[in-house]
Amino acid sequence: MNGRPELPFARHLPLTREAIEFANERHFGQRREADSGDFMLHLLEVAALLDRSKYPDQVVAAAVLHDVLEHTDVEREELERRFGPEVAGLVAMVSDHPGIADEDERKAELRQRVRGAGGDAAAIYAADKISKVRELRLMAASGRSGPETVVARRRYQDSLAMLEDVMPDDRLVTLLRVELEALDEFSPVPRPATAE
Repeated sequence: MNGRPELPFARHLPLTREAIEFANERHFGQRREADSGDFMLHLLEVAALLDRSKYPDQVVAAAVLHDVLEHTDVEREELERRFGPEVAGLVAMVSDHPGIADEDERKAELRQRVRGAGGDAAAIYAADKISKVRELRLMAASGRSGPETVVARRRYQDSLAMLEDVMPDDRLVTLLRVELEALDEFSPVPRPATAE
């Protein structure tokens, strides 16, 4: 991995190791919004959550690659050639539709698509949201929450509601619920004003 030590969770996952190398190259120089850390930290956290939940290699690999269509110049065809149609299909399933300009509409369309797909796509989506809520909590704790965090929190609540319908007893859904509760309890994100 470009001189980096091998990650313990990926030792038994050959496709995931290849995906880590690929993502590391393609996301090179990208930073996380929450803490300006290496963007790969988010991708590895999502993948590790799925590995701990006993998902197979191709699902964990897709988790590593889940942002590559949105945040790099990689096309689905390249993913299919390199990682196969199953991994490429999962990545496409959890990627925002580039033709929808309005962000709320784009996120709602993605939730509906994941709802329809269920299964592995829903698991990757759930793990991504767990990581994102953790980042949001970090931003709130450091005093960097604002109107955009209120919008993000609402979207994550909508994601949780969808996932509770699709995979109600899954460990990842429970983790997402706990992360959102921790966000509210320990590093509160301002909520929209309610009409009285």
